[in-house]
Amino acid sequence: MPAPVLFQIPVRIYWEDTDASGVVYHANYARFFERARSDWLRQHGIDQSGLAESLGALIVVRRMAFELDRPARLDDLCWASVEILRTRKVSAVLRQELRQQHDASLLVSAEITLACLDAGTFRPAPFPAAIQTILAASASPQAVSP
Repeated sequence: MPAPVLFQIPVRIYWEDTDASGVVYHANYARFFERARSDWLRQHGIDQSGLAESLGALIVVRRMAFELDRPARLDDLCWASVEILRTRKVSAVLRQELRQQHDASLLVSAEITLACLDAGTFRPAPFPAAIQTILAASASPQAVSP
């Protein structure tokens, strides 16, 4: 049984998510994980659509590495999760997983590095205080580094 995760959302696999063989097309795993990250931020009062205007920042994916254990298939009910592994001033590393709802078996995992950019210059910038607070509260003490 997997360890408890920070945050998760339900994901149902629809026809549009699959290829001709009925398994999830690989690029769609990134979409499922993006939804989980967006909903995790939304749960903390951060609306990404207004992030640039309200906080002057953008959160972008800098790196994404997937490990496919088993494919998700048409009509599967899954959980997409978010877990904070490491945080820094301008970046954070997350582990995200897609698991079957019925038995919690791992389908896909990803290590994703997020970076904060200044919305005006598109240059690296420290996460705004509100996001730093969320990251710090969500990460284990050993996950925060300078």
